[in-house]
Amino acid sequence: MSPRGRHRMEGLAALEPHGRRRCVARSKQSGEQCKRAPIVGGMVCSMHGGKAPRVRAEAERRERQATLHAAAVTYGLPVEVSPTQALVDEIQWTAGHVAWLRERIQELKQQELTWGRTEYREGAGEKGQEWKSVERAGANVLLDLYERERKHLVAVMTAALSAGIEERRVRLAQEQGRLVADALRGALTDLGHDLTDPGVLRIVSTRLRALAGGDA
Repeated sequence: MSPRGRHRMEGLAALEPHGRRRCVARSKQSGEQCKRAPIVGGMVCSMHGGKAPRVRAEAERRERQATLHAAAVTYGLPVEVSPTQALVDEIQWTAGHVAWLRERIQELKQQELTWGRTEYREGAGEKGQEWKSVERAGANVLLDLYERERKHLVAVMTAALSAGIEERRVRLAQEQGRLVADALRGALTDLGHDLTDPGVLRIVSTRLRALAGGDA
C-alpha cells in the first residue's frame, strides 16, 4: 500500500466510536495510539509533529478542501452545460415562476393586495402568552416576488436575444426542415412516385403537419 493510502486508512482508524478524531501516532513505550486530538485538518497532534510547518501547511490545505467540498455539496456540484442551454433553461424556469405567482395573485382578494398582516409578535405578559398581530398598508409579498421574477425574465430573455439564441434556433429549424424535405423527396422519387400528384402531395402534407405538431 502506498504511503498516501496508508495514511488514509490510519485516518479512518483514528475515529473513535463516538466520532471524535484522535492522533494517529503511537507511543514508543506502550505502542498504543495517542489519545490526543489531532490539529485541525491534520492527522497528528501538536506533540507528534503537528507543529511542523510542513504538517501545518498540509493540514490547512486539507481543511480548505473539506470546506470547499462541503460548500459544493450544499450549493450543488458543478454541471457541464453550454452557456446557450443555461440561458434557455433559466428562461423556462423563470417563466414558470412568473406563471405560478400570477395564479397565486389572482386567487387573492382585492384588499389583500395592498393591506395585510405585516408583523406577528409573541411575548409573555402577566396573563400568560400574549399574541399581537399588526396590520398595515403595503404590497403583498406575492406582488413583490412576482415583480422580481418578471424583471429577471426580461433580463435573461434580453441576454438570450443578445446572444442570438433565437436566431440560431430559427436557422436550425430551417436546416432541419430542409433535410427532412430532401429526405422525403428522395424517398418518394426512389419509390417511383410523381411528386406533382395531388394525392402524393396530400399525404406528404399530412405527415409534415404531424411532424410539426399540428402546425401547417
